[in-house]
Amino acid sequence: MERIKVNTAPIEGQKPGTSGLRKKTHVFMGPHYLENFIQAIWNGIGGAEGKTFVLGGDGRYFNDRAAQVILRMAAASGARKVIIGKNALLSTPAASNLIRKRQTDGGIIMSASHNPGGPDEDFGVKFNTPNGGPAPEEVTNRIFEATKEITSYDIIETQDIDLSALGTTVLAGMEIEVVDSVADYAELMESLFDFGKIRSLFAGGFTMRFDAMHAVTGPYATEILENSLGAAKGTVINGTPSPDFGGGHPDPNPIWAKPLVDLMMSADAPDFAAASDGDGDRNMILGRGVYVTPSDSLAVLAANAHLAPGYARGLAGVARSMPTSGAVDLVAKAKGIGCYETPTGWKFFGNLLDAGKATLCGEESAGTGSDHVREKDGLWAVLLWLNMLAESGKSVKEMLADHWRTYGRNYYSRHDYEAVDSGIANAMMDVLRGQLADLPSQAFPAGTVAMADEFAYDDPVDGSRSEGQGIRVVFENGSRIVYRLSGTGTVGATLRVYLEAYEDDPAKLDADAETALADIIATADQIAGIRERTGREAPDVKT
Repeated sequence: MERIKVNTAPIEGQKPGTSGLRKKTHVFMGPHYLENFIQAIWNGIGGAEGKTFVLGGDGRYFNDRAAQVILRMAAASGARKVIIGKNALLSTPAASNLIRKRQTDGGIIMSASHNPGGPDEDFGVKFNTPNGGPAPEEVTNRIFEATKEITSYDIIETQDIDLSALGTTVLAGMEIEVVDSVADYAELMESLFDFGKIRSLFAGGFTMRFDAMHAVTGPYATEILENSLGAAKGTVINGTPSPDFGGGHPDPNPIWAKPLVDLMMSADAPDFAAASDGDGDRNMILGRGVYVTPSDSLAVLAANAHLAPGYARGLAGVARSMPTSGAVDLVAKAKGIGCYETPTGWKFFGNLLDAGKATLCGEESAGTGSDHVREKDGLWAVLLWLNMLAESGKSVKEMLADHWRTYGRNYYSRHDYEAVDSGIANAMMDVLRGQLADLPSQAFPAGTVAMADEFAYDDPVDGSRSEGQGIRVVFENGSRIVYRLSGTGTVGATLRVYLEAYEDDPAKLDADAETALADIIATADQIAGIRERTGREAPDVKT
């Protein structure tokens, strides 16, 4: 065992995005790439010496090797302790819980979330701060600056640490504690929900299917749903984590989880279904014959959260990302609680949660969560839905119908144009910016434009300002279009177009969403010239 200093040089492009640094796996496996970024994290947070960290990942390809590198670098940098999930596995919400429960100095999560995994696919690393949430921009900016100044990193040369057995070992004076990846998280869930009521639901013949998509949520869902709550064996499918997610795309939406959607629209559908993503922080909810959009799910959860013991006290407030539909805003208004609109990225919710201004948060990209951790949490959302169904005695379809009758319906869809040439995508956004002042009062198939701007966010807690967060076009009838370039892809640019139309006529609450949004879709292309500029006849993904 030897501590060595390795000379290195800055590597371009190591700027963390909305959720850490994501690149192709072979890039992370290249000489010094991972090591440079980990050293930049240490440098950006004032060093690792004497600190305690949580470490884990979603099990994608290179997860196990990266964990060994990070452990050796932490030891070489003088860290006091690393708490790591068995076999280096931890869902993102479970890692957030451990950071908070153990009061550590933060954690490193190895994941590219919903992106595919494998030698030719994606890998990612992000740092979460002591509150359990993703590092805010002020921290990621320091880390990025450190990547541009790095000249060396320290590492221990040693045999691999056995991460397959629970217990404690010591590496160069640093304690390594291997913990059960599921136990602490399962305990937290039982403190929030009425497990007895949910057990009775399953005991009464309620049926469910949970697709873990060959990702990290499988062991969590199996332990909680089948072993603890009594759901039938086989309720959890694709429940064994795989380095390449079974060759699939672990993104819980109607495109990548199509077999589950097809099942729920068939005559053999169970009562309820859900899916989660690569690292367990996203979710998709379905009932028999109905798909629940993430925006609607957030709104229904906000309206009914009091049915679960952990939220019986009521909600302090709610928060949503700007592209998420305004459905939850209507619930907040009716309940007389605060409603906050933030940029995309869970890190923006952290201050609101810490300050007690919000209890529930959500993003249209299938992420919902609460103040129990500082990450979105897929299985948490599933359990809250189960608790609500058990208490109300209603089906998913009935809960949605009741909600729309009470608050109206926000028809909503997101169109993704993936791997667009970055130059073309940025040029299109520049042209859109140039039109903002002239769009108000113009008439389009969707209606007359009332307001057009580029969203900027002023944090009500710390006063920080985040600009350039997406272009909004709002119409006099309440319809809305949002254009945004995503920061989660690894090739080119992903153009996301968010489309929304509000309807409160009881006779029009059950329309086909594509039909209800037809004028908005046509207008979005007319304003931005998407087909003309990108050459795409249609989006790659619709959710």
